[in-house]
Amino acid sequence: MPAMQHKGKILDRTLPAMDEFEANAFLDDLAISEDADKAITAGLFRPEAGEPMTYTYTYHEMKLILDGEVTISDDTGQSVDASRGDLFYFPDDCEVTFWTPTFGVGYFVGQRGEGEA
Repeated sequence: MPAMQHKGKILDRTLPAMDEFEANAFLDDLAISEDADKAITAGLFRPEAGEPMTYTYTYHEMKLILDGEVTISDDTGQSVDASRGDLFYFPDDCEVTFWTPTFGVGYFVGQRGEGEA
């Protein structure tokens, strides 16, 4: 019988920079499922003040804003000034722009493998 895995405290971790973007953004995959056929990856995303970051999803993802403030807009014209407690669903092929005047912290769960963001 498989055992649970405790991943420890994650909110104070230093996240690696998303160097492929001009934006001041950081992301880390912190928990990855062991089922390759139904991959699930969870982690933290932290945008900081600076250039907006536009990302096109190639998988489905849920993101919960834990702290800060982030304006999130998509290619349909929707825009939300998000803060603590706001939950988002980003479907496959959705183009989203993240921008913050200060910082934001989001916890995400994506239907993808490790490092496939």
